Amino acid sequence: MSVQPRTDERVFLVVVDESPEMPNALRYACRRAKRTGGRVAMLYVMEPPEGQQWGAVVELMREEARQQAELVVARHADVAVSLTGQPPATYIREGKSRDELIKLLSEDKSISVLVLGSASGVEGPGPLVTAFTGKLGGQLRIPLTIVPGALTEAEIDAIS
Repeated sequence: MSVQPRTDERVFLVVVDESPEMPNALRYACRRAKRTGGRVAMLYVMEPPEGQQWGAVVELMREEARQQAELVVARHADVAVSLTGQPPATYIREGKSRDELIKLLSEDKSISVLVLGSASGVEGPGPLVTAFTGKLGGQLRIPLTIVPGALTEAEIDAIS
């Protein structure tokens, strides 16, 4: 169940996934929301199932992916509640993360800040950070905050 934010609140959107840097982005967003009287929103994007020729199998795969998505979102929503005292708005969608994120930002005008975690490994900052600091950056209508994945909780608390 999703709690929709009020239009006068500052809403910090975090893209929820299983990456090691995502909890840093969530912690930062939660702390900023609490300090500014805002709210956290979370977007989880499921990959579409492959194998379109087997309709029943694809539907089963989609249902299992949805159940997994709901578990992941619920786990992170609990963290958001513990840090902010209020439930986050949640969105679960199917498609490509980048495309669904752009769609959500155009649909929900209450979202005021996008918060992404940046990977600290040699493979680069991650696909969304790379996309939105590059060619797709011009499609954002809101500020983008990038939280380094290597920060400790104490360091995040100090800057948020």
